[in-house]
Amino acid sequence: MYIFNPLSPGRRVALCLAVAGIHSIAATTAAQQASSIPADLVIRNATVMTASHGTIEHGSVWVHAGKIAGVGASVNAPSSATVVDGTGMWLTPGIIDPHSHSALDSDVNEATSPVTPSMHMIDAFDNRSADLYRALAGGVTTELLLHGSANMIGGQAVVIKNKFGLDRDAMLFPNAPGSIKFASGENPKRVYGGRDQLPSTRMGNFEVMRTSFEDAKHYMAEWDAYNTKVAKGDKDTVPPKRDLKLEALADVLRGKLYVQIHCYRADEFLTEEAIAREYGYKVRAFHHALEMYKVADKIAADQTAIATFADWWGYKDEARDAIPWNAVISMRKGVKVALKSDSDDHIRRLNQEAGKMVRYGGATEDEAIRMVTLNPAWIIGVDDRTGSIDVGKDADLVLWNHDPLSTFARAQKVYIDGDLFFDASLPGLGTTHFSGVMHDGGGFGSDDEIEEDGQ
Repeated sequence: MYIFNPLSPGRRVALCLAVAGIHSIAATTAAQQASSIPADLVIRNATVMTASHGTIEHGSVWVHAGKIAGVGASVNAPSSATVVDGTGMWLTPGIIDPHSHSALDSDVNEATSPVTPSMHMIDAFDNRSADLYRALAGGVTTELLLHGSANMIGGQAVVIKNKFGLDRDAMLFPNAPGSIKFASGENPKRVYGGRDQLPSTRMGNFEVMRTSFEDAKHYMAEWDAYNTKVAKGDKDTVPPKRDLKLEALADVLRGKLYVQIHCYRADEFLTEEAIAREYGYKVRAFHHALEMYKVADKIAADQTAIATFADWWGYKDEARDAIPWNAVISMRKGVKVALKSDSDDHIRRLNQEAGKMVRYGGATEDEAIRMVTLNPAWIIGVDDRTGSIDVGKDADLVLWNHDPLSTFARAQKVYIDGDLFFDASLPGLGTTHFSGVMHDGGGFGSDDEIEEDGQ
């Protein structure tokens, strides 16, 4: 399409120079900010909620080169360290969301086929989305950005550190394990049944899964046979045709991708686990999982975690039996439990969602904090690097003005890898690295269920 440009050539040149100047200033500012990160930082005299080894009153945390170098009642930081006074404040690990669709806009679903494992959410990731800023201001430092739930087998997730203002690739969590999104139940049967396609029933859902894995097994066998011939020196053998869909499914069977499953009903948890055993892969976590309290002892035996809501219920048939005690009941029966947002609105208040767990089920503060830090880190596969305040881990930290489980709590400072990315004391939006215009899709949304659109 031709678009009329009213600018004269001279004005166009001037505009280009101005834009180039803005980009140059932004690049210079970013370079200055990077160079200004203190080599050593100490946050002193805060209530330190470690998520792994209890709470330290009047504690200190020493950060060196982006890593936690010391934590305790006192630390042996060098005298040259930058000191932040945490008096009257609380320090926690960064909040981690194990089920987010932030910054994916309307590209969260490839709803043209019930099986799309070769899709990659990184290709839809908008690193300038205002969703990311809102999450950052709520203390969220890491997110698992998942495909939607229109498909029985959806696309592959991307893990980000919420370094809002940096380039896209600088926001990716280095060497995070890959995850893939499955979805059973109402959403895929509604999406494809509405088109008179397979699957339109729960039976069809699981038939589609089994058929896909049968195809993947044959694909793997063809490649194994080819590789065997090559290893024996056969120079005339012809390789099978590469199929990106089957290659991704083969990675599931090889255990190279964590399987994250959108699933609500107790019977379907058991079916999904049975199929996983049949084909030899592990389910990392069930997401939503509102009926887990009914079969938690059986799922705990498989060491499958859940990422659930605190108290969402009744918004669809599968959510009718939801109870707000689900998370704690499941935890008491041995299931690793995380809370998630699945919403660009709720992601701003995951600390408050954790606070509800003290009310609904009597979780301790340590247990509640773990539900939004260390446990979701395990679901994503990055708990060895983040999720708790332990020596050697990334310095992903949030300083709060009140107990973080309180509705009065607000994030005051948010550090990622020891770098300050949000500071509520700054004028404007509190960002330290962002410049330019945020991309806003027009408000909160991008969740799995609110519009029942299969996301």
